[in-house]
Amino acid sequence: MSEGGEGLAIGDGQTVVFIGDSITDCGRRAEAAPLGAGYVGMVVALIAGKYPDRRIRFLNQGIGGDVATGLRDRWADDVLVHDPDWVSVLVGINDLHRTLRGDPTAVPPRLYRQALGDCLSRAAEGASARLILMDPFYMSRETHASSLRSRVLALLPEYLAVVEELAGRLGAIHVRPHEMFRRVLEHYPSDFVCPEPVHPNANGHLMIAHEWLRSVGW
Repeated sequence: MSEGGEGLAIGDGQTVVFIGDSITDCGRRAEAAPLGAGYVGMVVALIAGKYPDRRIRFLNQGIGGDVATGLRDRWADDVLVHDPDWVSVLVGINDLHRTLRGDPTAVPPRLYRQALGDCLSRAAEGASARLILMDPFYMSRETHASSLRSRVLALLPEYLAVVEELAGRLGAIHVRPHEMFRRVLEHYPSDFVCPEPVHPNANGHLMIAHEWLRSVGW
């Protein structure tokens, strides 16, 4: 919900930076430059359609495959240098997958909390930006205990708990796409929102955009 419940919380002349992994990137460095073909581009288009008079600067800084420690390493160059009024962060599913694989670059929940917390604190304190923190998500209803998808779903709540904690501590707007997709998958087949559990199709991205916009009073 927007501040004061009076429409879009993002003001005229403000800067919004989106940062995250491939779900945010979504071609923004290639054929869909500069905003990507996913939820970020949809958010911008829908805001422009409803609030065309607001001169809002939007930047997409997503990089496919990134993790919370990667965001921390590039935070000054990709976020703080733009002096944003708003920073929206979606990261975590690659952190989880690397952890399950036992990858040397794994980002288990403890490290995820530390790295993401460092980033958010620097934005909120140093740049005085408002924070929009998005839950990582996984679009599957798999129940077979030995499957990879079930193992992902079993570990995901630990990452979601980190986001919940940080959002509460830092006063961030908390967007919950995982809960939204769980509700959708109770009524629609998975291929309605995704070709596989990590990367949404256009329907899935539009649903994420709607959740994000709802959180800022669009």
